Amino acid sequence: MFPFLSRNKMSDAPEVNPAPAKSHEPHPLDALTGGAFSAATSGERASRIRDWLATQPGLDQLQEVFKEFSGRDKGAARAVRERLDEIRRAKGQEVIAAEWADKAQALLAAPKLNIADALAWQRDAAKAGAPLSREPLSQLKVQLADRVKVIEDLQHRVQVQREAAVLLAQRIEVLSTKPWRDAQAALEMLGADVARWQQQADELASDGSWASVDARFPPLLDASRVQLLVVWDAFQPAVAQAVLAAEDASAPLPPVPVWADELRAARGLPPEAGSNAGAEAATGKPARVPKPRVSPEAVEKSMQAVREALATLERETEEGHGKASVGAAAALRAVLKQHGKNIDQALEHQVHAALVAAGELEGWQRWGADQVREELVAKAEALLNRPDGQALGGRKMQETLRSLREQWKKADQGGAPNHALWKKFDEACNAAHKVVEAWLDRIRAEAAEHKTQRLALIEEVKAWAQAHAASGDWKGINRALHQFGDRWREGGHVGEKIFAELQPLWKQAISAAAAPFEAAQKESLARRHAMIDEAVALGAAPMLRIDAVKALQQRWQGEAQTVPLDRKHEQKLWDAFRKPIDEAFNRKSADRDRAVTELSARDKVVLEASKALEAANASGDAQQIRTAMQALEAALRGQAQAAEAVATARRDEQQAVAAAGDAKPAEAPAEGVDAAAAVDDGSTESTPAAAPAPAPKPSRPVVAVRGDDRPGMKKDAPAPAGRGARPGERRDGRPADRDAGRGARPDSRTGDRPDRGGRFGDRPAFEDRGPRLGDTAFRAQRDAMEHAQLALKKLAAQAHGEALTQLLTAWEKRDPSQVPGTQELGSGVTPAVRAAWTQALSSPPKADAAEALLRLEMAADAPTPAEHISARRMLQLQLLTRRNDPAPAQTWGQDAARVLASASDASNARRLQNALKVLLRK
Repeated sequence: MFPFLSRNKMSDAPEVNPAPAKSHEPHPLDALTGGAFSAATSGERASRIRDWLATQPGLDQLQEVFKEFSGRDKGAARAVRERLDEIRRAKGQEVIAAEWADKAQALLAAPKLNIADALAWQRDAAKAGAPLSREPLSQLKVQLADRVKVIEDLQHRVQVQREAAVLLAQRIEVLSTKPWRDAQAALEMLGADVARWQQQADELASDGSWASVDARFPPLLDASRVQLLVVWDAFQPAVAQAVLAAEDASAPLPPVPVWADELRAARGLPPEAGSNAGAEAATGKPARVPKPRVSPEAVEKSMQAVREALATLERETEEGHGKASVGAAAALRAVLKQHGKNIDQALEHQVHAALVAAGELEGWQRWGADQVREELVAKAEALLNRPDGQALGGRKMQETLRSLREQWKKADQGGAPNHALWKKFDEACNAAHKVVEAWLDRIRAEAAEHKTQRLALIEEVKAWAQAHAASGDWKGINRALHQFGDRWREGGHVGEKIFAELQPLWKQAISAAAAPFEAAQKESLARRHAMIDEAVALGAAPMLRIDAVKALQQRWQGEAQTVPLDRKHEQKLWDAFRKPIDEAFNRKSADRDRAVTELSARDKVVLEASKALEAANASGDAQQIRTAMQALEAALRGQAQAAEAVATARRDEQQAVAAAGDAKPAEAPAEGVDAAAAVDDGSTESTPAAAPAPAPKPSRPVVAVRGDDRPGMKKDAPAPAGRGARPGERRDGRPADRDAGRGARPDSRTGDRPDRGGRFGDRPAFEDRGPRLGDTAFRAQRDAMEHAQLALKKLAAQAHGEALTQLLTAWEKRDPSQVPGTQELGSGVTPAVRAAWTQALSSPPKADAAEALLRLEMAADAPTPAEHISARRMLQLQLLTRRNDPAPAQTWGQDAARVLASASDASNARRLQNALKVLLRK
């Protein structure tokens, strides 16, 4: 049941007799440590050592006490060792903090700070264990981070300036493709932008941290400055020359081809061909000189010489001429030295194969074996020269040394031994083996300590078993046994021989401690099996008793909380106990669901209306959908009327049967009371019509008695059936003339305030919706209503698209009467915006609306055609400088009016449609 309780039924092992304690003389350090060395037990020694450490002893005293205690009691020496480690760590951190503080100050004092050095300082300081969260390192870390942030900001501004220079150059290039008058109009604004760019570039270069910027950023800024100034210096004279050529017909034409053609056309001259040749010649780019190729004749000559020497060697080898083959091999090696660089890979493989076949295999093997040995020597020497933090542990070092020595043996088997390399290899391995020896010593010491701890744990289990032999807290006992098992498994590593000695002792102790708990578990299992049988009997009964099931479950829970079992076994028992009860409840639920799923007449009416609504949804006609929705709502509202009609029909049928079965005339009522009054006293719903009238009783004097005079409380007056069990019958079952004869009491609240209509004032009564629908009918009508609402919403969206089409048609025909109404355009279009659109269509077409289209696309976050990307970027840069101007998302209505005021074409109409498609839906 428990992993640690599995034991072998063996004979009791003899107990280990403790050795008699030896008397010792008082230790010299007893007076210093408060008698820690003369204490009888380990716990008392540790307690006295802790009391002595509270007095804050010096470092020399701590070292002396630790040296004496390390061989006597490692448990007591652990506290002294921790105090020594803490002092050593504190001193080390102070030294490390001072060292890294000096490095940080040196970085901050340097005129040029490298970002990589600043980041490496923080990383290396954390790796070295420096206290970065304490002063002064925390302040230095913040200063370095601020300095790095300033440098990164400068680098980012350089990139922004570079992009701005490119945009300015693109603006100038775009103006060179337009009429020269446009360039003349934009010359002043371009000059201001170029001057501002130069000012910002000078501010970057004059910054104090400019020297720390990465080396690749200053050349980028200089190149952008040179490129921009070259383009600007060429643009200004060209514009001036174009202006002069327009004023004077004899003046030379500007070097810009578009402007020159425009001025030539203005002068009445034919266009000049070959203008592109001058532009190409003006670039002045030198022709690329092809690199000289390697002469194929030299390659062929080298390969031919190698092939001839190779053929001679192969021929001599096949004929078996030993001396000749040696000479041929020497000749082939000489040819390889001269022409080996010019041969291909295939020929090289043939040469090596021929050398091996000619008897050169021994030399190649010797060389290969020496190469392997040198690699092994390098690996052995690198075992102790690894970087910080990557040193090998004892076990890994032992396995690596064993692997290296096995590889050396294999290398000796394949070739002649090399004593010089073996000496170096053996010295490196012996030096690395010292790590293994230290690790083995530590393992032996830890094994001895672990053995002592395990023996102490066995004794603790025995003492605990005697102390808790009569305890009834089975959960606490189970928890303690688990804790003992965990402590045994985590007791540390010991040798196989020691573990074989300790394991029987441990099994014997833990078995004796767990014996009462195992007996209690057996008794609990018997009780649980009996409760499972009771659950099977309850589940098989025709009528499920809920009270018996609850009582049985409470007994099970009490048993489970008292005596714990293994988790898997307890889960299996619980499943067996719960299965028959769950099956009985499932049968009951199935019967209830079967009764619910049966459709009534009312549910059928609602189902038919729901199906009709689904068919209307599929048709896509909004009018049909609304009509079907009204029909379904009428079917739902008609439930109450249908229920009332059914009740009336049943009442009439009962009265007819009673009238037909009454053969004798009704007896006369008692003493002056006529038959009509007798009939009015009762209720037709509560008193059966077929029952005979009661016999008249003699009159009795009226005597005032104290009692309940409500209807039905008298023994001789039956209670009227005015209130049923269901809410639907309460209103219909109450007689209408119940309070007809009761007058208003003058002292009541109703009499004091006759203006109040009822208990809740003038609030109308709740609508009688009749009995509830079945689950199938309710879900069907709910789904049909949801689908109808979605279909109407989809049709409304389609109508929204038609409104946008009407707007574009009105723009094309410039007819304000075709502009859709405010309700059709949506809530995003106000009457003022629609009036602006109508006024824009009423006037003749005006100037170009390119900027308005760009603003609409920016407001809708819609894509811009490729030919207008540059204009959009230029507009975005301009908007960045206009801080107080409203954003395009706020003025899209006015921008749309500007577009409608311009002339309509297919491209602009498509762009306007894409933008308004998004904006009208917001």
